[in-house]
Amino acid sequence: MKYKKLFVLVFGLFSSQWLFGQKRGVDGPNIVLIIADDIGWGDIGFFGNKDVKTPNIDALGASGLAFKNMYVTTSSCSPSRCSIISGRYPHNTGAPELHDQLPDDQFMFPERLRNMGYYTALSGKNHMGGAVKKAFNLISPGKGPGGEEDWVSILKARPANKPFFLWFAAHDAHRDWQTNDKGVVYDAEKLRVPPMLYNGMETRKDLASYYHEISRLDHYVGNVVGELKRQGILENTYIIFISDNGSPFPRNKVRLYDSGVKSPFIVKGPGVKVGETEGLLSAIDIAPTILEIVGLKKDERIQGTSFLSLLNGKQHSTRDFIFTEHNWHVFQGYERMVRYKNWVYIRNGFPERRAMAGESSKLFPAGKELWEKHEQGLTKKNQEDIFLMPRPAEELFNVAEDPLEFTNVATVAGNKKMLSYLREAVDRWIMETGDSKPKNPTRDRDDIDGKKLPGEWLKGERPGEANKASRMNRPGPVLKKDIKMKEPV
Repeated sequence: MKYKKLFVLVFGLFSSQWLFGQKRGVDGPNIVLIIADDIGWGDIGFFGNKDVKTPNIDALGASGLAFKNMYVTTSSCSPSRCSIISGRYPHNTGAPELHDQLPDDQFMFPERLRNMGYYTALSGKNHMGGAVKKAFNLISPGKGPGGEEDWVSILKARPANKPFFLWFAAHDAHRDWQTNDKGVVYDAEKLRVPPMLYNGMETRKDLASYYHEISRLDHYVGNVVGELKRQGILENTYIIFISDNGSPFPRNKVRLYDSGVKSPFIVKGPGVKVGETEGLLSAIDIAPTILEIVGLKKDERIQGTSFLSLLNGKQHSTRDFIFTEHNWHVFQGYERMVRYKNWVYIRNGFPERRAMAGESSKLFPAGKELWEKHEQGLTKKNQEDIFLMPRPAEELFNVAEDPLEFTNVATVAGNKKMLSYLREAVDRWIMETGDSKPKNPTRDRDDIDGKKLPGEWLKGERPGEANKASRMNRPGPVLKKDIKMKEPV
């Protein structure tokens, strides 16, 4: 009799937990994560661009919380996306370089949502490999030139009795450009040219095509919001907008300047405070935040920190440090960056090399024009960064005074204490997360003309591989208290 009562008690406990889980799943908030491709922080109207037309994204920003200091973990497509889905730094995911596939044993927050009872779907750019199949009920390659044309149909076809998480990943605005009637056609002659680029007609045409694809993505963002309204579920849905890295132009994509790793980031949803915040965020913070939103505990493998309290209007800092990394992306690279307050410190592991990317080669119009004008002696100082060889081993910038990071102040005597402090932060992050500079790094795949180099090309040693960093979970410094060195005044 005693065992029978115990069985009834245990069965009842598990039954109540199962029922609660089912009820919680049915009643949970919906989440739509929209990931733009290669769109820089300053290339959205809401974030200050006066040329590009993005009324729908601007409306999200005006009705949600817009973050002015969200950083992706790397300015490289697939490693950035692997960081978002896992909440881990690239060298900790086991997929730190372009086209690396996320290992099957890595954590993925949509898998937790699916197991909880959420309907999960991915449409558009995957770029993370086959491991993500277990995280989604549906995976679609997307439709149309930007991959967004099935987003509304997925919303319409979703199961009616489940909350949903949708990973909508556009191909806009990624080269090569494709034009259709869903984006604005821009007059190249009327566009303002960023100062790191040569102000010539080929660059202007390149920018016009880039802005067209941004406007096309904006069109589909509006369609998604409209469908959520039509279904009467907008008020119970979080919409998160982010880009995977900076714009595909010289000195932007792949690089660790704000033009490469700072992302437009907006969250709109239930209880989200409307406004703007200067708080520092990392893309690895998205996973733990979404888990907290739906009531799930943070997985021990996640290195990010939830910022749900910021969404709810509490103005305390969730982190003092941001770390980003540059690894192989067509060209060899190993750079590490930390941001603290208004200071950005970059350490270059290969100072003897140019900091190259496909977008800064002669392969695409803006890069080609920049190279041609440089060879003719017509470029300005702020346009010549990609030609430097050797490069500084260390760079230091005050982004409050120098937002485009054109003036390296690492050698200024008055910055000595800050330089030492940020060196310590990077050293500690490297040590605690198991990062390592490859001894046999992946070599360049292409030359500056964008042509494949001769001979067999193979991937080399990955960053962190020597220390088995893919099995390490420590996040490195997050708050000032994590650094033993005294904070500079």
